[in-house]
Amino acid sequence: MVLESAGAATIQATPQNYLSRIAPLKPGDTLLLAPGVYRQGLPLHGLQGEAGNPIVISGGNDTLNGTIFLGRLGANTVSIKNSAYLVVRSLVLDGAGLPVDAVKAEGTSQFAHHITLERLTIINHGRDQQIAGISTKCPAWSWVIRANLIQGAGTGIYLGNSDGSAPFIGGLIEKNLIVNSIGYDLQIKHQLSRPNEIGMPVETMQTVIRHNVFSKADGGSSGQMARPNVLLGHFPLSGAGMEDSYAVYGNFFYENPNEALLQAEGNVAIHDNIFFSSQGDAVRIVPHKSLPQRIEVEHNTVVAKESGIVISGADSRFFQRVSLNAVFAARPILGGMQNDNVTGTFSVAGQYLHAPFAAAGRMDFSPRADSLHMKQRDAGGVPTLHTDFFGRQFQESAAGAVAAGQAAPWHLGLAIQPDKP
Repeated sequence: MVLESAGAATIQATPQNYLSRIAPLKPGDTLLLAPGVYRQGLPLHGLQGEAGNPIVISGGNDTLNGTIFLGRLGANTVSIKNSAYLVVRSLVLDGAGLPVDAVKAEGTSQFAHHITLERLTIINHGRDQQIAGISTKCPAWSWVIRANLIQGAGTGIYLGNSDGSAPFIGGLIEKNLIVNSIGYDLQIKHQLSRPNEIGMPVETMQTVIRHNVFSKADGGSSGQMARPNVLLGHFPLSGAGMEDSYAVYGNFFYENPNEALLQAEGNVAIHDNIFFSSQGDAVRIVPHKSLPQRIEVEHNTVVAKESGIVISGADSRFFQRVSLNAVFAARPILGGMQNDNVTGTFSVAGQYLHAPFAAAGRMDFSPRADSLHMKQRDAGGVPTLHTDFFGRQFQESAAGAVAAGQAAPWHLGLAIQPDKP
């Protein structure tokens, strides 16, 4: 059935006829997939929407009785090539334990830009550490990866190529729940030169990672195969993209018995996040393929058994600032220009925060009274306002990620974060 509206069409499809209805899709069209089990994958090749008129492929909102794509040998389930302005939403991608990725932008000579992936449920992609929930292996830019559940994948999200080709830039990764990956929950690879023959932007771009939950409490590799929850590689060291950066804020990083919660290099701003590791390290800003450069670590709350925030091996031509954090760890802060942080041992975190050691789902990192209040930084001035982990404003003279004086809107656990103001 095809429903026309203002030049765009809503095309209804079933497991029996959907493949024939993909190629004719035009800008503004929606392919609405009926509930059922789809066994032949979703090839999205050469689909070109337009700005403001994307092509939408959507299932239903009921994940128990919804639109389910089963993995099959020899092909990734959602395959994206030479496509742009495309939205894929509300699908269940069940890998069935096979060696295939759930979503993959494929082909190093191809491209994929302005792609939105939202409300996907990705399960049973954990056959080994190389299997990814979402992966890009071609130049990719202006992606939105939002409100997806990725559970027990080999790698949750893997963006870019291992050799530094196929850059991923200008992305927005928000409100995802990624739990119990064997390797990384999220890795964005380092980048070499930026290709320009396919129309990839050359202006300065920023990738934003916000309001996600990254947990490796169970199921991760150990020893030499252990990986951080999140690893952010550097941008090009010269030419287009050398000023690109990451903004990482409002995320909950939870548990990793074998590695750090976050590792990064290049240009990174890390603020208003909550980090909890009962066994290991929290934040490590250290060389991986190159050096940390411009680093801002501000207004985070860190509770970690071993190291809290480490900055080491950074490029001395740039500033690395660590300010207004609340860090409770055996080794709270090492390296960087440190200002106005509150620090203590791991065991005393409960004296400053309401319930940092509660079980997931009942955790509360709100400060007790004015336990994290700092002296006014500019004598005679008015403290500026800042947005906390929950999207509320508080005075910049307080350390940590959560404002004092009001109850937390919700307790932290392994669930997609509610909407913020």
